[in-house]
Amino acid sequence: MDGGFIKKKLQQRNKHFPTVAEIEAEVQRIKISPQLAAFSLLRVYFYDAPPASGRLTNPLDGTALDLGSHPHYRANVALQQGLEMQPDFALRQGDTAVHGWALGNAAMQNLAKNGARTLAAADLVPNIEQKGVDLRIGLDIARLSLGKLVDIIVVVTGDSDMVPAFKFARREGVRVYLDHLGHGVKRALKAHVDIVL
Repeated sequence: MDGGFIKKKLQQRNKHFPTVAEIEAEVQRIKISPQLAAFSLLRVYFYDAPPASGRLTNPLDGTALDLGSHPHYRANVALQQGLEMQPDFALRQGDTAVHGWALGNAAMQNLAKNGARTLAAADLVPNIEQKGVDLRIGLDIARLSLGKLVDIIVVVTGDSDMVPAFKFARREGVRVYLDHLGHGVKRALKAHVDIVL
């Protein structure tokens, strides 16, 4: 499970940050699908990066933002710690890098619609990058495939960067199933799996 992807999709669907129970419900939904009914689960790998922490100072007004005290930070930590304790779950963490500030989407849309204006402090958002998550997904797909540990790998993602890992697994004789949670995905992502759930 691509954690960043599933968190975003569940938050859009449920209008709140996802809970452990909601992630587990998605796993159960996948497990009972007709294509998987005859198979047993080895493990659920949940890939995410730790939430960003530290303090940032807004360059426009000098206000400080403590990322570690933000509700988003606490919700992410609680979710990751909760998932780690679930039976048959393994949390795989990438890295988080904070690159200062960037112009937020709302400000970009406003500027595009209304033209140039003076920027306000609220127009800036922390520029946070998740690193190494896709790599870890690909490495685990390769390891599970080469070791002949599984017959089927179900991947919950919308990221077409997974295509090389999917191709590798299929060449090794592993069937790859994709659940994109109804998200629009590139044709290549669907073309290199055996079944779209």
